[in-house]
Amino acid sequence: QLQLVESGGGLVQPGGSLRLSCVTSGFTLEQYTIGWFRQAPGKEREGVSYTRTITGSTNYADSVKGRFTISRDKNTVYLQMNSLKPEDTAVYYCAAGQYFSGLKWNEYHYWGQGTQVTVSS
Repeated sequence: QLQLVESGGGLVQPGGSLRLSCVTSGFTLEQYTIGWFRQAPGKEREGVSYTRTITGSTNYADSVKGRFTISRDKNTVYLQMNSLKPEDTAVYYCAAGQYFSGLKWNEYHYWGQGTQVTVSS
């Protein structure tokens, strides 16, 4: 059974850092693209970053470029978030999609349960 489990969220002050983890199981990671998404209250789900694990290629939304870094170690995909801003506050999800999936949430078929990130002083 394909599963994705996120962790690492929490409350952090503006300018701080968090590292989110997405532990995957039940599938061969190299066959999928893994994306990170976020959804703030009253807003649409937004693509943050993705990695095509078979090639290691990555991409980022303009809003997080230079601040967030996606990486992978074995069956876990990480999202390192630095220089956090209040507008980064959201529930963060990881998801698995086919190879050509990008930053659109409807390209992904399997989702984790989400982890809350709150950036506030």
